[in-house]
Amino acid sequence: MDYVKAFLVGGLICALVQILLDRTKLMPGRVMVLLVCSGAVLGFLNIYQPIVSFAKAGASIPLLGFGNLLWKGVKEAVRKDGLIGIFTGGFTASAAGISAALVFGYLGSLVFEPKMKK
Repeated sequence: MDYVKAFLVGGLICALVQILLDRTKLMPGRVMVLLVCSGAVLGFLNIYQPIVSFAKAGASIPLLGFGNLLWKGVKEAVRKDGLIGIFTGGFTASAAGISAALVFGYLGSLVFEPKMKK
């Protein structure tokens, strides 16, 4: 049942983002920033954590989940280290995911031949 929940919630998030991309003139980069910021705001408002508890990877993997992870890292670092935690908490919480994205992106560029769009 966990797989079904993750699929439904993750699919709903993706479908809503696709509708946003299709129906507005927002560029994909701006939509990505909007998603990360929205995840942080939803985490701040304690709305996103129940969704993550329900859907697990279906809610924590999309960019909304990344924003929520950044918020949780900042909140914990501010509680532990004070004001400097605003600057360090997000990096500490998301270091593994960011590192994996960089490493696998680099490995992908070695395997495949990247081309610039014309």
